[in-house]
Amino acid sequence: MPDKPAHDLGAPLPIGPVAARNRILLAPMSGVTDVPFRRLAWEHGAGLVVSEMVASEAFVEGEAEMQLKVQSAGLPLHMVQLAGREAKWMARAAKAVEYAGADIIDINMGCPAKRVTTGYSGSALMRDLDHAQSLIDAVVGSVSLPVTLKMRLGWDDNSINAPELAHRAENSGIRMITVHGRTRCQFYKGKADWKRVSAVREATGLPLVVNGDIKSREDAEEAIAQSGADAVMVGRAAYGAPWLPGYLAGWKTAEQFSKLVQNAEPVLQHHSEILEFYGHESGVRQARKHLGWYTDNLNLPSSSQAQSLRRIAMTSFEVREIHRAITGLYELAGELQQEAA
Repeated sequence: MPDKPAHDLGAPLPIGPVAARNRILLAPMSGVTDVPFRRLAWEHGAGLVVSEMVASEAFVEGEAEMQLKVQSAGLPLHMVQLAGREAKWMARAAKAVEYAGADIIDINMGCPAKRVTTGYSGSALMRDLDHAQSLIDAVVGSVSLPVTLKMRLGWDDNSINAPELAHRAENSGIRMITVHGRTRCQFYKGKADWKRVSAVREATGLPLVVNGDIKSREDAEEAIAQSGADAVMVGRAAYGAPWLPGYLAGWKTAEQFSKLVQNAEPVLQHHSEILEFYGHESGVRQARKHLGWYTDNLNLPSSSQAQSLRRIAMTSFEVREIHRAITGLYELAGELQQEAA
């Protein structure tokens, strides 16, 4: 039987009229949580998966990249994250996403990237809560779907206003809040402050999700204990490990998880699905960052054999050659593990 965490992380998490199947959610990550990645994470037990951030105006105007990001992975719940700075575009995008088959819409008020915040989107919205609320009202008022909100603690240490934004959001009809335990000005530096999220717990009765630096079951337990949250969201720790959220939720034992990490088959499956989704040339390029993360997680020594195989996997356009190199890397990792034992 799978290992059972101390908190009931395997229990469903209500989000208005729908529910995540467990309490370990996969974060929306630009350039990462596309259809193939979401599908694989779901297959291995993630409680809920979210699309990459979709720029509302670009999506409404038909930009091909945004149309691709909105596509469903064919899963029981399709959750799309929208970003923007104008109410009219957010409302129009929300309506279009609902029409396209989304089950949940998430509003991004947490992205710290300069290209987003200089356009007064993402976490920049936390500098003007009246404007932020106008966007929330526009989205909630335009759809019949549950709408959720993802934010940071605030813009900087002098403006920790996540509790106030959460309170306003609840009054405006938001159905779940996710808080990354850093300010925007921290980006990803330092350590996420899960304890500070507890002020959001005091400000709202909505389902609360804590995010930031959750890499293990121990992290998940401690993040919930410190924040009072109902669930956790896993972000960068899932690079090269789309099965991590499911493991944290108790879907697999530590032994099963270890075997999965050392198995090339899911990686080959992921690579093939990326090529199918994007087409050969674009897919090969898109897949390289994932292959880099997967092979980094093997912790192979920098031997000439390992370097040669990795170079092939990261530079070749020939699928058979790439797959042989990936298989070779995993076989090498297995041999080293046996020698160590």
